[in-house]
Amino acid sequence: MDSITQLALRPLASLHSLVRRHPRRLSAVLLTALGGFAVAAFGIAPMAPDAADLPQRLVSEAVVPSDLERQAEDLAFHDLQLWRSDLTRGSDTADNLLRRLGVSDPAAAAYIRTDRWARRLIEGRAGKMVQARTLPDGTLVELIARYPAQDDAQQLTHFTRLSLQRANGRFVSQIDTAPLMAQVRMGSGTVRSSLFAAIDDAGLPDGIAAQMLEIFATEIDFHRELRKGDSFNVMFESLLADGHPISWNEGIGRVLAAEFTHAGRSSQAVWFTDPATGKGAYFGFDGRSKRRGFLASPVAFSRMTSGFAQRLHPIMQTWRAHNGVDYAAPTGTPVNAVGDGVVEKAGWQNGYGNVITLKHGGDKSTVYAHLSRIDVRQGQRVSQGQSIGQVGATGWATGPHLHFELRVGGQFQDPLTIARQAETVAVEASSRARFQILAASAQAGLDTAGSTRGARADSE
Repeated sequence: MDSITQLALRPLASLHSLVRRHPRRLSAVLLTALGGFAVAAFGIAPMAPDAADLPQRLVSEAVVPSDLERQAEDLAFHDLQLWRSDLTRGSDTADNLLRRLGVSDPAAAAYIRTDRWARRLIEGRAGKMVQARTLPDGTLVELIARYPAQDDAQQLTHFTRLSLQRANGRFVSQIDTAPLMAQVRMGSGTVRSSLFAAIDDAGLPDGIAAQMLEIFATEIDFHRELRKGDSFNVMFESLLADGHPISWNEGIGRVLAAEFTHAGRSSQAVWFTDPATGKGAYFGFDGRSKRRGFLASPVAFSRMTSGFAQRLHPIMQTWRAHNGVDYAAPTGTPVNAVGDGVVEKAGWQNGYGNVITLKHGGDKSTVYAHLSRIDVRQGQRVSQGQSIGQVGATGWATGPHLHFELRVGGQFQDPLTIARQAETVAVEASSRARFQILAASAQAGLDTAGSTRGARADSE
């Protein structure tokens, strides 16, 4: 995927200087050219004769359609076969799925119900992409289903292909794993209310917003600092299975490069895989990693309701110090570890309800309270970004939310401050030249995306 990504980014470099140095001039030239055509059309049109003065003639001719039986014979002669596509549903049976696909073949339905591979078509999660090829009478010739790879670690790189074919009067099924192909797409937008709304206005998948939140979490507090007029440019992978856009993961892979401008200050990031280690991460164009020791937020889809400050306690109705941060989110929203660590506690604790405490290096610990579900056990080692539980309203909580605390040496600290102070690493010296080439190509693509947004703004 990374070699494909870099090859796809490379041609964009040729556009860099032209688009970046002359975006408005190019727009002006284009508008002038279009305006010239308009003037020419206006000048020539009046010279044409009036249509009302031209001679008119009515011609009538009988049209005799071909015999329907003859048409049917012609179709049969050409051995017409039809392709239909659909997505599987949770309530599907072999019969109703085939019916939606235009298949009228009892033998095919029976085979899907009994064959160990073909049965997977109607088992497991819904949303499988299915194509069926039939004869005009509905007899099934071939069926292909595509859905996420069984191994979760491969779901951004591979897909499962289930094939069902009729051969010599009987069906044969096969299942295999194949690589997804990636196409590079670009987009840009301007924030008017929220990042998710801006992503939606730009016609981009919501998953892009979730990835950008994670990429820039330690530089921008999207819960408290986002402003109207902030803008973004983004390049990302559009994933294809056998040339067809996939229906899962919103059809997208990884964000390859992104730029977010907040309060007039721009931050950039590009995904880079170190050839020596094979590990990838997001880096700024200065070569510094975007990954810090601590994430700024343990919940991606949320809003902050109480910060690290004095507040009126919702139950006690008294003013007291709030030693953590509260994030409002629906019950069941994943809660992620903000840093690598070991589970020190996972269970029930009075007002905290279901709570998890993680022990990190440097005498730091984090607390995740009011959970509806705990997905780790005491003594377990967890990684940054790993899901450890789900948002809930257990303990002393008036509604579903996550109460999050960070302590250093036993003392409460503002999590956002600690996240921003955490150290980063840089690209290895041996990989610096390779990184600079990738960063230049990424900058060219982001400039191109940004010039498109600017042209729209200028024309409004």
